[in-house]
Amino acid sequence: MRVSGQTVFVTGANRGIGRAFVSGFLARGADRVYAGVRDPLSVDAELSRDPRVEVVRLDVTDRGGITAAADAAGDTTVLVNNAGAVVFESLLTGSPESARRLFDTNVFGPWELTRAFAPGLRASHGAVINVLSAIAWFSPPQNGAYAATKSAAWSLTNGLRSELAPSGVSVQGLHFGAVDTDFSAGVDIPKIAPEDVVRASLDGLEAGADEVLVDAESRAAKAALTGEPNGYLRAMQG
Repeated sequence: MRVSGQTVFVTGANRGIGRAFVSGFLARGADRVYAGVRDPLSVDAELSRDPRVEVVRLDVTDRGGITAAADAAGDTTVLVNNAGAVVFESLLTGSPESARRLFDTNVFGPWELTRAFAPGLRASHGAVINVLSAIAWFSPPQNGAYAATKSAAWSLTNGLRSELAPSGVSVQGLHFGAVDTDFSAGVDIPKIAPEDVVRASLDGLEAGADEVLVDAESRAAKAALTGEPNGYLRAMQG
């Protein structure tokens, strides 16, 4: 698939990786980018002024809003499921309600969005990009619920790929380690830029890659799956 000429819908488009996806698609010649955001006023002026960008109000946990977005953006040929949430809590003592909200956002949101956009994607032989994480393959303390959602989203991505492939729709799983966004603010670790994530994803889209491992961290975490459970985490901790 060539990025040039595509019509794209990006969730969580107002900041971080989502914002970088909007810019990345525009730079490669996308005809139109729908910027899905919970608060349209949060979209910066630069994007709002671009005639190729249309801001769409969307909460990925709202089924009615998902249906409305799919109806409003029925010409979408590439869906980017980027919107996400994180909570740093113990699996044993953390809030079950917070964990359920994480699953609603990180798993059921992309699932329902893909279902809603599937008819148009099938008709256009389009593509889905699911923004996942290296954490899909290990579970650190105080971040287990988030890791569980990304693991579930990885499995969901593989299942959606199998069901959409006969219609000529590609489904990319995008994995990476720490990225310099609000998610990792205040954590003093090496981070890659959101633009690096997007560049790798769009290169993979044009190359037809089902899975894109952006950095060394994601490649090491994937490779460690052949070893002991959570082996990558123990290797990191020394």
